[in-house]
Amino acid sequence: MLSVVGLLLALYVVWCVIWPLKLSLSLRGPLGLLVIALALHHRIVARFAGTMASPEIPKAAIAVLATGFTALLLLALVLIVLDVALLAARLLRAPRAMSALRRPWLRPSVGLAALLLSAYGISQGMAVPKVRHVDVAIEDLPTAFEGYRVLQLTDIHASRLLTGEWVAKVVAESNAQQPDLVVITGDLVDGSVAARANDVRPLGVLKAPDGVIAITGNHEYYGQYAQWMPAFRKLGMQVLENSHTVIRRDGAQLTIAGVTDPVAARYGLPMPDLDKALAGADPTAPVILLDHRPNQARANAAKGVALQLSGHTHGGHIVGMDQLVKRANGGFVSGGYAVDGMTLYVSNGAGLWPGFAARIGVPSEITVFTLRRRVAPEGE
Repeated sequence: MLSVVGLLLALYVVWCVIWPLKLSLSLRGPLGLLVIALALHHRIVARFAGTMASPEIPKAAIAVLATGFTALLLLALVLIVLDVALLAARLLRAPRAMSALRRPWLRPSVGLAALLLSAYGISQGMAVPKVRHVDVAIEDLPTAFEGYRVLQLTDIHASRLLTGEWVAKVVAESNAQQPDLVVITGDLVDGSVAARANDVRPLGVLKAPDGVIAITGNHEYYGQYAQWMPAFRKLGMQVLENSHTVIRRDGAQLTIAGVTDPVAARYGLPMPDLDKALAGADPTAPVILLDHRPNQARANAAKGVALQLSGHTHGGHIVGMDQLVKRANGGFVSGGYAVDGMTLYVSNGAGLWPGFAARIGVPSEITVFTLRRRVAPEGE
């Protein structure tokens, strides 16, 4: 789908910008083919080095391709807006507006601006995430867990772009927060166990008194799911696959449940099953659910979950684009939501898939939640 959309937008850019240039056909032709190749670079790279999910080419090459591809998308969208405005000016018979929209320097200038904005977006996508602190009120939280701190990492996407050096910095920043518990809500890696061995190794240094609990996202299935599960466990993570674990303090309990990802259906693996995940759990203990995608939040709230932690959306990547991502994820894209008595938090994520590595106005994050007790009003 991404390749089809990219190809259509590339053809539009060639038609609007490349073809009208006062250059010889011997120059415009190759330049147009270069733009089309850029739109299809995911498939081209996957043909020769790695996969769509995990391009195995140098970091600098991925960054250059990501910058060009993002610039292409931004340029195409602005060109569409300009052409719609030009059409409106014609219909309204506004000669001044038409003249302004036809200025020969306008579209090349937009192209340069798109390239600069894209370069900024890729730099932000590769930046080490900042820490965000969030208080979460949970009804009748046991007093033993008042002030309990849960650190969430999600969408790390360790890859040839976000290498072990970057992961080590994320881990160091996470450990500096001294959380009680670390949870990782999927998409830890892009690639095979052999390809990413050095890049994920720093995750084994994550520390918290109550350990590190993880679930899978869709990208784990694209890169050797069966091999990654024991690999994660060797790094000291407790991986929840439609199961739960219990955190105990002074006789009180907190249930941490985790479900798989719906993409499991493609591989004949277990689909998300919250009922199975909560089987045998203490019904009086508050439930924190780790679910990579946020779109099942309402169904999860109906089953008594107090707090759902998700990722997957990357916050929408770019301001404006987040509204499209929101529609594809049940109306949830970034930050906290009150969902039928449950709190849902959708993290922007720490990293990004190398195939679309831009962040513009949507910063990455490491999130630290401090649990607070909320007493239910009498009569509820």
